[in-house]
Amino acid sequence: MRSRVVGTFLLLGASLAAIGLWRAMSVRAASPDSPASWNRRTAARYLDDREVWWQEWPPAQKDHGTVCISCHTNVPYAMVMPKLRQEVGESGLTAPEKIMMDSVEMRVSHWPKMVPFYSYTKNGTDELAASSRATEAVLNAVILASRDAWQAHLRPITRTAFDEAWALQEQTEDLSGGWKWQNFNLAPWESAESGYQGAALLMVAAMNAPDGYANEREARRHLDRLRDYLRLHYAAQPIVNQLYVLWASQKEPGLLTGAERETLLETISSHQEADGGWRTSALDNRERSDHSPKPMESDGYATGLTVLAMEESGTASSDRTLQRGLAWLKENQHSDGAWHASSINEKRSPWSNANLFMNDAATAYAVLALEKAK
Repeated sequence: MRSRVVGTFLLLGASLAAIGLWRAMSVRAASPDSPASWNRRTAARYLDDREVWWQEWPPAQKDHGTVCISCHTNVPYAMVMPKLRQEVGESGLTAPEKIMMDSVEMRVSHWPKMVPFYSYTKNGTDELAASSRATEAVLNAVILASRDAWQAHLRPITRTAFDEAWALQEQTEDLSGGWKWQNFNLAPWESAESGYQGAALLMVAAMNAPDGYANEREARRHLDRLRDYLRLHYAAQPIVNQLYVLWASQKEPGLLTGAERETLLETISSHQEADGGWRTSALDNRERSDHSPKPMESDGYATGLTVLAMEESGTASSDRTLQRGLAWLKENQHSDGAWHASSINEKRSPWSNANLFMNDAATAYAVLALEKAK
């Protein structure tokens, strides 16, 4: 399998060049007087290019020739690319998609032999390794289930990924039904609250999994415990985490009461900016130090996620808040194909790779929201 992953890397340069050339030749220029225009091909090219960068980044290189996965780049990339490829007329995985999927499948297939992405031993324990392991198990299942949902068939490797995630689901105390999560004090994906978001995203993936997976007795047992965990901790979550529960709530009705849903929708509406978008810093509503940046402009991550969650939860297409959010997305794709967002942890150069992680997620969620609205 290692040789397969490495061999795929050797094909990457030529394949990506061909993809880029074909997309560049086929790009439809947006009409300057039509704010409803946005460009799928430039979005796909941006996401492919960023996935290539991640796969070539030295810190992302892991054991057995595999590549680290991430909440901000790999997971949203896996969720959006099947639909985006379909819309731009591409068949089969792109070269960077294949590398990512091969790597994830390698780690899932040989799970006991794989080294945790992060490890730090102190006083004879290694909590970081345990949280890293659990985080990866959840994300592996989300990535593979996202692909299978578009193919309308749940593959054995995806079942294995779910089994590995369920095996690490916590059994006792406040975390029961959830997972340990790696915490580097980096919101929104690697902070104290991020495990809740990851758990809600796994609920989305499981409920969307094909072949009736969510109704199978063993899966249902774990999903019931996951639902109870999400219900128990919902009220204490920042709005950005509650959006993921809203996203999952249409297919798992017990997640939100009618009153909770209405309250959340009112909160969403009250946080909408004058331009129709939302700010991540406003939705991640926990106390922060004076050194944390507080961007005052709407961004693609908050807006894309909010619009997508509203759509997935059954909000009427005529809803004014939803319409204004979609209009913001249609008007704010940048020339590089991306929707932009900024770090809420520290002030970074707009073009630093760490800051671009926000753009990666923003672009994927924006495209998912726009495609859902079709």
